[in-house]
Amino acid sequence: MTCYILPAHLLIELAEAGDVDLRDTIATLLASATLRAQRETLTEAVQFLDLNAAQLRGPAAEAKAVHDVQGGDERGLPGVLRRKEGDGAAADPTVNDAFDNADRTHDFYRDVLGRHSVDGNGLQLVSSVHFGRDFDNAFWDGTQMVYGDGSGKVFQPGALARDLTVVAHEITHGVVQYTAGLRYRKQSGALNESMADVFGSLVKQHALGQSADQADWLVGAGILGTQLQGVALRSLKDPGRAHQLDRQPAHMRSYVDLPDDGNPRNDHGGVHINSGIPNKAFHLAATRLGGNAWDRAGKVWYDALATKLRVNSTFTDAAAATVASAQALFGGEVASTVRSAWTDVGVS
Repeated sequence: MTCYILPAHLLIELAEAGDVDLRDTIATLLASATLRAQRETLTEAVQFLDLNAAQLRGPAAEAKAVHDVQGGDERGLPGVLRRKEGDGAAADPTVNDAFDNADRTHDFYRDVLGRHSVDGNGLQLVSSVHFGRDFDNAFWDGTQMVYGDGSGKVFQPGALARDLTVVAHEITHGVVQYTAGLRYRKQSGALNESMADVFGSLVKQHALGQSADQADWLVGAGILGTQLQGVALRSLKDPGRAHQLDRQPAHMRSYVDLPDDGNPRNDHGGVHINSGIPNKAFHLAATRLGGNAWDRAGKVWYDALATKLRVNSTFTDAAAATVASAQALFGGEVASTVRSAWTDVGVS
C-alpha cells in the first residue's frame, strides 16, 4: 500500500468545489490506485517472509540517496541519481531539502530511539523528487519516499520536500512497515497515519530543540497553497482545525465510521480522518509529562510500535500497548498519565 500525506478525499472535495483542476485530481488518484497494491505486497513480504534477502537489505553504514524523476510517473522511479551519501550539496535545492530532511530524520531515529534506518539495519533511505507535473502529494511506496513539486493550489511549490514533518512522516511509514506493519484500513490504518504524524512532529521538535509546551504540534505548517486555507495539513493539538476541510475528530464520540470499499472518498475506512483521535492522545500524554516529548512519550509510543502492536491493532490495543510500554520503561506514574490521555479521548 502507498500512504500519501494528503488524503484523496480532500483532493476530491477541492475539485468538486472548483478549487483545483479535476484533471490534476484524477491523475493523483490514479497514481494512488496504482501504487497501493505494490505497497501492500511489500508490507506483507516484510512481515511474513525471510527478510535476509539481499534486495530487502542495505549497507550497515548510514546511506541516503536522492533521485530526480524529472516529471515522470511511478514507472520512472527512482529516477536520475542527483545526490548520494558523502556528496556535497547539489545544484537543485529540492534535492538538498529531501536529502537534508531525510538525514535529520535518520539521526533522530538513531540518536533518540536507537533505530538504524527504517528497517533497523541501515537500509538506504531513497528519495525521489520532481514526481509528476505540479503533483500535490508526497508518499512512501513501500521502498522509498517520493515528493511532488506542488501546484501552488494545494501545496506551495517545493514545500513537500522542504517540510521536515512531511519527510519524517513518510519515512515513519517505512518504520511502521518494518515493525507492527499496521494494515492500512480502519483503525489499524488510522494508527499507521497517527504514528507517522506523531514522529513527524517529534523529529521537527527535536531538530528545533523545542519542549512539548513550545511545539506547534502541526504537520505541514505553512506549506498550504492558495486553495487549502489554514495553518497546516493536520494538528495534533487541535484535530479538525488545521484547515477549512479538516474533519478529524479529537474524541471517539465523533469517530467517523467509514467503509474500506476502495472509494477514495472513504479514505480506506477513515485512516487520515480518525487518526486525529490517537494524535490527540499522544499530544495529551506528551504535554502532561512535560519536558521534551521525545524523551518519554516518544519512547513509549515507539516501544509500543516496535514490540507490541500488530497488523490489525485497534485504538484500544494501542492504548493498552502504550500503557504497558510506559510501565516497563518509566514506571507507574508515566503509565497513569498515558492511560488518562487515552481515556480523555474516549479510548479505554
